[in-house]
Amino acid sequence: MGRLRQFGSSRQKLLRVLLQAPQGSTVGQICDALRLTHNAVRQHLAALISMGLVAHGHSRATGGRPQACYLLTAAGRDLFPRNYDLIAGKVIEHLLASAGPAKVQELLAVMGRELGSAAAAATVDGGDAGDDAVAISLADQLEALGYEAQAVRHGDELQVEAHNCVFHALAQQHPEVCHFDLAFMQAASGRPIQHMECLVRGGRACRFRIGPRQLPE
Repeated sequence: MGRLRQFGSSRQKLLRVLLQAPQGSTVGQICDALRLTHNAVRQHLAALISMGLVAHGHSRATGGRPQACYLLTAAGRDLFPRNYDLIAGKVIEHLLASAGPAKVQELLAVMGRELGSAAAAATVDGGDAGDDAVAISLADQLEALGYEAQAVRHGDELQVEAHNCVFHALAQQHPEVCHFDLAFMQAASGRPIQHMECLVRGGRACRFRIGPRQLPE
């Protein structure tokens, strides 16, 4: 049930009603489904709207006064669990069996580079950018992907620490997926990246050291 657990029983049921009604539901329909009063349903809807989980849909014609409809936002749909790790794990297993580890690592690296190249425009680098600025910007890029990342000082340099590897469960079975992270970071920053510590290998975080900018030969 995942993130739905943060809500009480009535709000969980209300969110499920809207999940099953992609075109939206009226207050009356929600009342019938949950056996709650109009006032209670409207209070729940107001709270969920303020959280960005529910939005107003198009009013529905009823032959009289149009009735307001409510529907889930993208954020509301994201509350419902999606077992990506299981599906991705099966995909990796089939690729390993058919293509072999080297090809899988190459494919993941290509995917990481493509996504990293798209993020490169937002990652500070260049002749006037200091190493600290690059580390902070790269941590922000990983944070946007859900890695819970931050730039942390180790000795005289900033390194990037990620405390929520988005591939953690998958990487435990298939360490090849770490090639995606490294390729993404190198493409996004234009810097060599060294994997200093790894959650999968017992580290307290995934920690990355950012190398110096490489000048063209």
